[in-house]
Amino acid sequence: MSTRIETLNPETTTGKSKELFNAVQNKLGFIPNLIKVFGNSPATLQTYLSLGELTASGNFNNKFREQLALAIAEENACNYCLSAHTTIGKMNGLTVEETEQNRQGLAADAKTQAGLQFAQEVTKNRGQVSTETIQAVKEAGYNDGDILEIILNVVSNTLTNYVNHIAETEVDFPSVEAGKFAVTAN
Repeated sequence: MSTRIETLNPETTTGKSKELFNAVQNKLGFIPNLIKVFGNSPATLQTYLSLGELTASGNFNNKFREQLALAIAEENACNYCLSAHTTIGKMNGLTVEETEQNRQGLAADAKTQAGLQFAQEVTKNRGQVSTETIQAVKEAGYNDGDILEIILNVVSNTLTNYVNHIAETEVDFPSVEAGKFAVTAN
């Protein structure tokens, strides 16, 4: 595959990356192209997989983590992650309408919307958010631990967004493009 960082072939990969590829294959049933790119650095791949385990062990359920991933990927204009998380979000109960709303920082539930907007604000401003922004997310029902977990999700997703931008990872999910919506929010 023609990417700016090599997309490794799992059949010929050896060592720690091969071990990690096998673990992903066993868990997902396939090895996404992003993982094949991450495999160039076993330490980076291990970090990415560990961040995924850590975010999964936190206070947020899979659905909300996917909603966060969509909001962050849209803010970072990462087509690979938008494509992947649209597919994964659907597996976690998100409808097409919810997915597109979440990408725009919107949700039917006020608390969810506040969390998505906070994640987008953190992403857009590289962590430089106002006291008012933090107060608003707290008033929506998030505590200090939740705020830190949203930041953890921002960090984890931004890692994948940036790697995909730099590598120009070939999308291996049904394609979704940043800024293009079938359902527009009101």
